[in-house]
Amino acid sequence: MNILVLNGSPRPRGNTKMMIDAFKEGAVSSGNKVDVIDVCRRKIGGCLACEYCHTKGNGACIQKDDMQEIYDLLKGAEMLVIASPIYYHGISGQLKCVIDRLYSAAYPQKPNKLKKAAMILSSGDADMYDGALFSFEGDFLGYLGLENMGVFTAYGMENGSDKKKEELKSFGASLI
Repeated sequence: MNILVLNGSPRPRGNTKMMIDAFKEGAVSSGNKVDVIDVCRRKIGGCLACEYCHTKGNGACIQKDDMQEIYDLLKGAEMLVIASPIYYHGISGQLKCVIDRLYSAAYPQKPNKLKKAAMILSSGDADMYDGALFSFEGDFLGYLGLENMGVFTAYGMENGSDKKKEELKSFGASLI
């Protein structure tokens, strides 16, 4: 399976990245192809709400920035993983820009191969996930009709723990 992971953490060795690495290790061990895009290391502008993508653009965004790489990978992705630290009960702003820009690629219908979605979240507190879960459930499971493969969270001392990394590695390895 082709899996696209959108990493919304600006920290190259932070908790979110550790969880992604564990997931990727497991997924690759089962023969999956995993592409991880560190969105905070890319130049990606926010959606301009210009509707070019749904008029003259025929599904292509008018902005030509690093989002083009994500659009290309999304065409072949069978599963999308949204990964982020929690900032003010939601995903990072950089990742939110990417999700907003998926509008051109996912409306009026999702990419043909994309069938599944999962979410990986890191936080300092167990009660901080509501905003991120609302978006995941509404945008990806509801609107795009993707199959929920799971939401994996870590908070406080769970972040970076061997137990949490093993959970994500096992999840990745279970995918076929």
